[in-house]
Amino acid sequence: MTGVAAILGAGTIGGGWAARFALMGWQVRVFDPAPEAIARLQQVLDNARRAMPGLYDTPLLPEGEVVVVETISKAVTGADWIQESVSERLDLKRTLYQKVQEHCGRDAILASSTAGFTPSALRGQGGHGGPVLVAHPVNPVYLLPLVELVATRDTPATLIRRARGVLTGIGMVPLPVRHEIDGHIATRLLETVRREALWLVKDDIATTGEIDEAIRLGIGLSWAQMGVFESGRIDGGEPGKADFQSRVGSSLAAPWSHLIDVPDLTEDLARKIADQSEAQSGARSVAELERQRDTNLVGVLRALKWTGAEAGAHLNAHDAGAEAEVIDITRPIATQDRAVPLDWTDYNGHMTESRYLYAFADATDRFMEIIGCDADYIATGGSYFTAETHIRHLAEVHAGAKFRVETICLNGAGKKMHLFHQMYSGDTLLATGEHLLLHVSLETRRSAPPAPKIAQRLGEIATAHANLPRPDGVGRAVCQRPGT
Repeated sequence: MTGVAAILGAGTIGGGWAARFALMGWQVRVFDPAPEAIARLQQVLDNARRAMPGLYDTPLLPEGEVVVVETISKAVTGADWIQESVSERLDLKRTLYQKVQEHCGRDAILASSTAGFTPSALRGQGGHGGPVLVAHPVNPVYLLPLVELVATRDTPATLIRRARGVLTGIGMVPLPVRHEIDGHIATRLLETVRREALWLVKDDIATTGEIDEAIRLGIGLSWAQMGVFESGRIDGGEPGKADFQSRVGSSLAAPWSHLIDVPDLTEDLARKIADQSEAQSGARSVAELERQRDTNLVGVLRALKWTGAEAGAHLNAHDAGAEAEVIDITRPIATQDRAVPLDWTDYNGHMTESRYLYAFADATDRFMEIIGCDADYIATGGSYFTAETHIRHLAEVHAGAKFRVETICLNGAGKKMHLFHQMYSGDTLLATGEHLLLHVSLETRRSAPPAPKIAQRLGEIATAHANLPRPDGVGRAVCQRPGT
């Protein structure tokens, strides 16, 4: 499902929403009167185009157009989803909603990115116009899937279902907040950590760099795939209620946290934090830090995708939901259509050598699925093992670039499956991979004939592909040049 999204406010969060909607195929209109808004928006879009497609192993929809408009009315008229991401000033937000609801359609969903205000507070005393939802994301919006969804008690259930459908459709995970509360869930947790961190700096217990190291080298990595309570089960073995009370209850009484006490953010404390933060990461610009953050997040998310855990399970579900293509066996078969993930690049800035083999291996796996050698078949005891591989590297491809692999079956007789993959970016041939596979019994670990249905489908494709022109590079030896 796609549509038109209006983004009001093009800062870090608003720009992230614009990128998320656009890269998921939505048409996007952005309103922000600030002089620097367009440049900032472009930077966020560039970051998203570099990073986001690489999270998925299937193609995203064609990118929707992003248009910056001069007025609120031009942004919201005819929009299906309206996302407000202006400064955290309640009066500003309420005034904005009044203007929005003068021009938006009755069925438009109006949501706020607010990290702290409740929907009732945003709507104001007595309310005005239609309902306002809170759809609070985490930065960067185009990579991290969480969005806290908060509604008032009188918000129609149909509207909440529609909102969940839109958010799920653009690759996010809506987390319903059961009751309105200032700060929702994520912000309250973050603020607790932030306030304790301020005390540690103020009391000279730790510097900003030491605090960040404690998080990014320890609990941050743990919490990326297990939350507070689930990781607590590991810490304590298999706890029952009594064990949980004995372990956690004693710590609650210990003087380990100021919790709701907040140090006065004096000029001296603000300067101390600024100086330490500058020493910690001041050698790198904000743009450099953002790109490093995105690269790290893609690596973490793809690792979770590999294990199928937490956010990785969500990404795998998105891939599985991609529309199945109709296979035309009279042509080379598209076995990969995706983008180069950030963690596939090397010190030269292009896709590293091993990842070409990785992409061709995925193409082979896809071809095996097409002939019926899928997970269910493999579970019965048969599969194909690779016996020989030859890859030619013909052109560079960089992070975020889209590529596709087209596969020709050169031989499908008996136990053999001889494939030739061609990797393209647009019309540019990037690489070729030639692979000979043998069907194997997983019980004996020796070659064996495939099941009749596999042999039949493979034979049909090989016969059809025999009518195609023989691609350049088939049977090419190492160092052999065209024409030799």
